Amino acid sequence: MKLPKISIVTPSYNQAPFLEATIQSVLSQNYPNLEYIIIDGGSTDGSVDIIHKYAEYLTYWVSESDNGQTDALIKGFNRATGDILGWLCSDDLLEPWTFQEVAEFFSQNPQARVVYGDTTWIDTKDRLLKIRKELAFNRFILLYEHNFIPQPSTFWRRDLYEEVGGLNTKFDVAMDADLWLRFSEITHLYHRRRPWSRMRIYPEQKTYRLLSQKNLEKKILRQKYYGDESNYAVRAKKIFAKGIRLSWKLAAGCYW
Repeated sequence: MKLPKISIVTPSYNQAPFLEATIQSVLSQNYPNLEYIIIDGGSTDGSVDIIHKYAEYLTYWVSESDNGQTDALIKGFNRATGDILGWLCSDDLLEPWTFQEVAEFFSQNPQARVVYGDTTWIDTKDRLLKIRKELAFNRFILLYEHNFIPQPSTFWRRDLYEEVGGLNTKFDVAMDADLWLRFSEITHLYHRRRPWSRMRIYPEQKTYRLLSQKNLEKKILRQKYYGDESNYAVRAKKIFAKGIRLSWKLAAGCYW
């Protein structure tokens, strides 16, 4: 089987405590057709020294000021030439088998253009917090409950990314949810009940640190797909979406 080229972009800024483990989780898979790109935002905490250590194994890297994570990702994907794309934040990890399983999935399912697996939550010391088994894609749940698709476990074909116009700089926190939603307007999002990543959960994590920005961006996405709604309608739909999600996960055996 000819293995597709996989391009991974890691955006980073002052994440030296976690960056090396992130890089190692990509390179140690020894995937023979890998393109690995790191876009650093001008870190001053020793991150550049870590990147230098692995420079010979990277397709491209740069450390310079940018306009945030979405801008860094766009720069990285603009350089990517792989058949399959994905990104890994500089505090997350990939499982050792991820690239092989992703490559096999796309090779065996030529009609598929997006696939996501499950993830495991870990803390800053790599200790297990929670195993997250997920569901098939559901736009209503994503918009009104939460973005349940684990970003580091999600991979897609490059032509799809180009077709939807890539990431939108309008979003700084919900750029992944926006991308999934635009993907879903064109194609089916496949799900595989396999752990493909480990996501660090801690108070300084961007998603938690910028919670108010995240909620604002989710509101923008809801308005795009459902129009203006009263606060009462949004609250009611959130409760309904959570009920659907919990019931669906329970029926699917996601809690054990």
